[in-house]
Amino acid sequence: PHYIPNHIPDPSYVRILDTTLRDGEQSPGAAMTPHQKLDIARQLWKLGVDVIEAGFPCSSENDFNAVKMISEEVGNHVGVDGYVPVIIGVARCNEKDIQIAWDAIKHAKRPRISTFIATSPIHMEHKLKKTKEEVLEIACRMVRFARSLGCDD
Repeated sequence: PHYIPNHIPDPSYVRILDTTLRDGEQSPGAAMTPHQKLDIARQLWKLGVDVIEAGFPCSSENDFNAVKMISEEVGNHVGVDGYVPVIIGVARCNEKDIQIAWDAIKHAKRPRISTFIATSPIHMEHKLKKTKEEVLEIACRMVRFARSLGCDD
């Protein structure tokens, strides 16, 4: 179906989000070059995957380059039926990460930034040294920041 951020008009449709290019690299010895990631992204496009989590651009120059290449090529390859996947860059909830993610994905027709922040009570108290309210405020502020860059998904 036609892609609408945060909405699936057909209740029987299952949107597929593939994390292979980001999560797959967390296995020991599973690191990929930017060109290998691009090759996999091309195959995911052929499979019709709706959303491709291309990587964590701030983690390394290689990952930034891979995500950028994927967004520029696969994120702009429109199928005969109008299909083009959403390309995600993952970012922690801070301006630097979000800016780097945006710089990597902004060339895609359907760019998305997926932000994250620790929310378990132990992490908030001991790692972030923040209250639940402060963490929520940071998350909201960082989503607003991403939107201010032009990312509407």
